[in-house]
Amino acid sequence: MSVSPYSVLHAPSSTLSVVGTPIGNMDDITLRALRTLAEADLVLCEDTRVTARLLARHGISRTTMSYHAHSRLSRLDDIVRLLREGKRLALVSDAGTPGISDPGTELVAYVRRECADMLADGSLRIEAIPGPSALAAALSVAGVPTASFTFLGFLPHKKGRETLMNEIAASERAIVFYESPHRIMKALTSLAERMTDSTKRITVVRELTKIYEEVVTGAPAEVLAHFEEHPDTIRGEFVVIVSD
Repeated sequence: MSVSPYSVLHAPSSTLSVVGTPIGNMDDITLRALRTLAEADLVLCEDTRVTARLLARHGISRTTMSYHAHSRLSRLDDIVRLLREGKRLALVSDAGTPGISDPGTELVAYVRRECADMLADGSLRIEAIPGPSALAAALSVAGVPTASFTFLGFLPHKKGRETLMNEIAASERAIVFYESPHRIMKALTSLAERMTDSTKRITVVRELTKIYEEVVTGAPAEVLAHFEEHPDTIRGEFVVIVSD
């Protein structure tokens, strides 16, 4: 009897699959991600309503459970218990790849710590199911040199924000960060004030993979002026790249 090269002869009884999901366009999901979600005993998600829409779009019916930044420790313990019972769990975020500026990082770290014995004996596997990432998508269309860059995720709202802005303006390496529509103008203003004599450029990518996807690039003051003149475009989440 022949064995397919894709067969898993000794599959672990428990699996935590970290699944990348669309960042905007609902069609941006891999076949492997769809199969993983369809086969999961439980889908862990930030907002069950958001994930329900994705599952319904692709004809998948699965039980979901919320896991987010404010989840109690008991929720983490419930997840560990399910894995110890041999369940297959899929972790998704509202958009993109879990663990990238996302509370999924804490969950994966907790499972690795609390289930170290299962990981060691092969009865548990934590697997990556790659998919969309706003970081990679933005860099791919920005057209800026990014052989080396620093990713900051979402900037702090208050404490340390001004110090970080000074570091971004002075950095010799490309800096990439996420910003919300509520703070993007404040961020662009802070950078423009600090980079009046700089030759650096700012690239702002918004509405990635959606109908109104847009890339705005130029000197800090130029980019700031663009959004001041087009306030109707200050919506969705932004990826900001500061580069030479």
